[in-house]
Amino acid sequence: MSSLAPVLFSELTSTNGKKIAIAQLNSEKTLNSLNLPMIELLYPQLQQWANDDNVVAVVLQGAGEKAFCAGGDVKKICVAVREHGIDDKTAVDFFSAEYRLDYLIHQFAKPFIVWATGFVMGGGIGLLAGASHRIVTETSRLAMPEITIGLYPDVGGSWFLARLGKIGLFLGMTGAQINAADALQTGFASHALPSSARQQVLEQLALIEWAKDRQQHPQQISQLLDQLALKELPQGQLALAQTDIEQRTQANNLLELYQQLIQPSSNTWLDKAANTLKRGSPTSAALIYRQWQQGSEQSLADCFRQELTLSVQCARHPDFIEGVRALLVDKDQHPQWQPATIEQVTEAWLDGHYQSLWPEHPLADL
Repeated sequence: MSSLAPVLFSELTSTNGKKIAIAQLNSEKTLNSLNLPMIELLYPQLQQWANDDNVVAVVLQGAGEKAFCAGGDVKKICVAVREHGIDDKTAVDFFSAEYRLDYLIHQFAKPFIVWATGFVMGGGIGLLAGASHRIVTETSRLAMPEITIGLYPDVGGSWFLARLGKIGLFLGMTGAQINAADALQTGFASHALPSSARQQVLEQLALIEWAKDRQQHPQQISQLLDQLALKELPQGQLALAQTDIEQRTQANNLLELYQQLIQPSSNTWLDKAANTLKRGSPTSAALIYRQWQQGSEQSLADCFRQELTLSVQCARHPDFIEGVRALLVDKDQHPQWQPATIEQVTEAWLDGHYQSLWPEHPLADL
């Protein structure tokens, strides 16, 4: 495959003839932001590898060292809606394909290894969350910052943030960045390795004498990663701010929660999180709160189905297009949110984001 292709595919042959399959997001200049051409290459290739008895494990990585994947290509959706109106199909095409890919990774029947170095945000978290082996490094910075663009933590965020309890609510509402230690604490990561060890991991995977019993393969990989793991990591931000976060998320309703989360703090990281929420979309904040409340009661497939409805509806409502415009298109950094305050967001307004758009849901078969 050409080095200009949006995804590069290769295979390593191990000592006993088994293969390690490698997929690399190949858009270093855009921090490997996930777009539809990438998804349309990845999905069938992953299916093929899943059905190939010679492939024992799949590795997904990003080109370069700055980012595994810094998010989804929401700019294209914004431009399309501005040009063609809210009935444009770009949003449903992209989000439905993205969520199918994420769901496939969650359900993958073989070890699936993600090398999540550098920035891992939004759509990058979606690719990471379902992997069996989720590797972060000392450079990893993870976040679900959708509140800054008038969206909400999608790509399965309804499912995995709800299962993190109040920490998940805090991360979704504030878009706070977390490091490798935080990622291990929350379960976003299963292992932390030096960023310099990427090639060594691939070489060592090829040297494994793979067991005939496939059920042993995940443990064989874990043993290798445990041997290469970082011995020391900078302390996690979540651990440092744990008491404050617990106090700020004790609220009984959205307005109370919002007011507690935006309070200033002597902790610089927590203060940045508060300011991100204050500058973010009030509609997004309300959607995130409702999403977090409902997610723990839903299956993963149901979460993805609901998220597709929500995401496409967000593209038909003002804030998502306005947020992407301000941050990524015109880059004036001054989105005009509608409604402008959290107090003006009504239940009826939120209900409109949950209205189904299709006689038969595009993800009905998940």
